[in-house]
Amino acid sequence: MKYGFEPVVEAVYTPNPLSGNRNNPFLEAMPEMLSKEALFERLGSYPVPQLQKRGIQTTERRRALSALSSAFIPMDYMAAIYNTLFCAIESTYNTSTTIESIYRTHAIHQGKGAMLLDAPMSMSSDSGSILGVPGIGKSSTVRRCLRQIPQVILHSEYKGQKLFCKQITHLMVECPSDCSVKTLALNIIEAIDRAIGSDYSELSGKLSRLPSTSAMATRVKILCLTHHIGLIVIDEIQNAILTASRTKQDRPLIKFLVELSNEACTSIYFVGTPSAEELFLSQEHLKRRTRGLRLLPLRPDGVYRQFLYALWRYQYTQEQAPLTDALSNLIYDLSGGIPAYILKVFYEAQVQALQAGVPKIDAKLIRIAAEVLNISVPKTYAKGTYLSDFSISDTKEIEEELQPETKKETAEEEIEYVSRTYANTRGRPKSKRSPRDILTIVTPGGKAGEALVALKLAGLLEVFQCD
Repeated sequence: MKYGFEPVVEAVYTPNPLSGNRNNPFLEAMPEMLSKEALFERLGSYPVPQLQKRGIQTTERRRALSALSSAFIPMDYMAAIYNTLFCAIESTYNTSTTIESIYRTHAIHQGKGAMLLDAPMSMSSDSGSILGVPGIGKSSTVRRCLRQIPQVILHSEYKGQKLFCKQITHLMVECPSDCSVKTLALNIIEAIDRAIGSDYSELSGKLSRLPSTSAMATRVKILCLTHHIGLIVIDEIQNAILTASRTKQDRPLIKFLVELSNEACTSIYFVGTPSAEELFLSQEHLKRRTRGLRLLPLRPDGVYRQFLYALWRYQYTQEQAPLTDALSNLIYDLSGGIPAYILKVFYEAQVQALQAGVPKIDAKLIRIAAEVLNISVPKTYAKGTYLSDFSISDTKEIEEELQPETKKETAEEEIEYVSRTYANTRGRPKSKRSPRDILTIVTPGGKAGEALVALKLAGLLEVFQCD
């Protein structure tokens, strides 16, 4: 690999397929895109081995159990998120704004600098959103994926010419709860300071006391261009919805983000819960800029079983409970297939077992754990893609779906909902009916003509002819 795990690295230039024949140090300094296997090796986080020896005190087991919260099991959807964010960063460095900036910097030193503008380039940066049910690991996955990309790349010399700049590949900030443009601008500036060790926030602190926010917004745009920021991820975007319902202040914030994407050519991605979809669909100019992944929990299938099996090894009780179909289905129904809830139920069941002096967890303790945690799983979700349905082989199709320019907008778009799935069949069993029962003969929801023919053939239809 070109770079290690350091967040700040010295630029190493290698050919990039997007740059073609152009001289583009920012694209050429980008790291390689990790394969699925390499990404999972870096993303995975596993607690210490379980305590299998007898005679270990309960207090030691209880303390060791706390390490379970550090578990992070990679899944295929995480590779799709990583690829999406990586390509968004590269798209920024392939925009006309970046290319023109490079041209202006090197035109004095390069006799053929005008060739920089001859090759094809993008006129706008990438933008989109990653929305999902709370607890499925959106923010943690995005943060872990971004850590695999050096945040700051230091440039000092490019092809024999001096080039002193700090390239910031990505920033992740939280959407302010008050929907304030000034607060968000300060958050971005402070994130820049943390990344490169600057002190822009001191000057911005003075500007923040001005009555207008235009100075702050302009300063952020200048800094994005100065430090060639590739991607800004706005986390907890649903905060804009909660505030907008009370103060109607969402428009200035969204306008600022759109201007930032257009003028600074920095890719913008939003991360949050499905409630943010209401805002995205209400603004015509946001529909194409906020297309992206809509994540639903795990299905009760093999992917869920693999995830649960990976956690099941970490039992800190005196005895290891076997993973049976009954326990697997029970945990799914109580957690709704949400990874964070699965982990919490598994954790709390062991806590209950250790406190009660029970040697291992069972169905009763799992139910108690869900009651203690007061877990309430929604009955319906906004339409999306289940985590179980992702496959890295489908990444190309997913990326095509995420491209905002290729998404056709409808005149009126509404949020569609789907019912949550269960591992155990819900409701009463179907009662047995007679073969001549009308509900057996006629297919529910079928066409009227087909129903008439079926009833006639069964001798249950009498036709009267009127004069």
